[in-house]
Amino acid sequence: MKRQINLFFLILLSCTTFGQVDKTSGLYKIIKEKDSLLFNLGFNNCDIEQFENIVSENFEFYHDQAGIINSKTAFISGIKNGLCKLTYKPKRVLPEDVMEVYPLEKNGVLYGAIQTGVHNFYAVEDNKAEYLTSVAKFTHVWILENGDFKLTKGLSYDHKDFEKPFDEELLFADKIETERWLKQKHIPALGIGFIKDGKIEQISVFGELQTNKAAPINTIWNVASMTKPITGIVALKLINAGKWDLDEPIYNYYTDPDIATDPRSKLVTTRMILSHQTGFPNWRGNNKDGKLSFEFDPGTKYQYSGEGYEYLRKALENKFKKSLEQLASELIFKPLKMKDTKFIWDDKTDSTRFAKWHNEKGELYETQKNTTANAADNLLTTVEDYSGFLVHILNGAGLSDKLYKEMITNQVRINDYKHWGLGWWVDENINENKDFALVHGGDDIGVHTIAFIVPNTKKALLIFTNCDNGTDAFAEVLVKFLGKDGEGILNIEMK
Repeated sequence: MKRQINLFFLILLSCTTFGQVDKTSGLYKIIKEKDSLLFNLGFNNCDIEQFENIVSENFEFYHDQAGIINSKTAFISGIKNGLCKLTYKPKRVLPEDVMEVYPLEKNGVLYGAIQTGVHNFYAVEDNKAEYLTSVAKFTHVWILENGDFKLTKGLSYDHKDFEKPFDEELLFADKIETERWLKQKHIPALGIGFIKDGKIEQISVFGELQTNKAAPINTIWNVASMTKPITGIVALKLINAGKWDLDEPIYNYYTDPDIATDPRSKLVTTRMILSHQTGFPNWRGNNKDGKLSFEFDPGTKYQYSGEGYEYLRKALENKFKKSLEQLASELIFKPLKMKDTKFIWDDKTDSTRFAKWHNEKGELYETQKNTTANAADNLLTTVEDYSGFLVHILNGAGLSDKLYKEMITNQVRINDYKHWGLGWWVDENINENKDFALVHGGDDIGVHTIAFIVPNTKKALLIFTNCDNGTDAFAEVLVKFLGKDGEGILNIEMK
């Protein structure tokens, strides 16, 4: 080790004692030629003969990532078993403007040279496509042996590695390319449903349910608040059939005991619930006393509330003497053949297909299996099932024109760029044609999901993920599938 340390001091001393030679000098040209033989012929073409001829028998190599190689034999063996067996062709490029050569002399007699610079390494695939893999600084010591310069010492350091760029044509279509993208994003699994011209164009699932367990195409996802659009359509279908009223006070069918003495309980309607104007908090558990209460008068402003949807569920169940699961099954799941969609876990739920929840570090959360239906949260479904539901919405949802218009009409403004309709928020003016998009997301621990519907272009997009950082996938998927419309939606959602 002491000899190695002395070597570094020798190199540094030599670099500071003698000035670099001019690029037109004979020494510079010789070292440049040797470098070309070593890399352009040897490294870039796996020509072992070049390494045999140019590398000294006393060769030592110091690499800031691979460690020390202290013999020519070990170095060439590493080339044969590593470089020459890569699935791609490596290519080293030396920018001429960064190469410097310093003479090594003793008593005025040249005995070697130090070469420094920065080299770029590329991967070449199919003998044409190439991409930068790393950039590193290097120092080479060339010593005259029997009148010929031999590479005696090599140092490679300050490496900066680069990921292979993603093939835009393959991304979100090809499994290998997409899952490489997911690993870079630290997202375990991704589900995509794309609807074009009012029909399902693509159903894809990439990644893993959990470590080393691939996610199948029929993966079961907990979609969090994307439960709400299902509940909303149940209510709208009942209204469409004349069995329920959009503006009838809910207290005729249900009043929560926590607000029974509050006269505002008689003001809450289905319209207010589906547009988040009840005055309820998101969840009563957020209150100090854990009880439901009004935070403002119903119908006066917007505030997102899961409690409102639960209130609606209890009223519907009281009126029709059926569970929400039964109502949804009759009105949506069975007609649309959503065979893997339900509000609760039961003995028929295939837990082996469930996309388990992960945090940003990839660690698992405990799976919570709800056995009681929640109108606002925890729906279990697949990409195919929910995509079929989006197609149904695109094609009118079986509602009258009047009621469908109510669904997309401004019930309450969120901000200058979007409003709540009935069951969906609406992004306005997403493109130059001033089209709009229906949007709803779902966010829970280990779950991020979202859906976009653009009625005027008959397109829709569904994105499911099973991790806390799943939103990191949304922007690229959105723009990939919805193009300019996606860019418009993204611009609105980021305001």
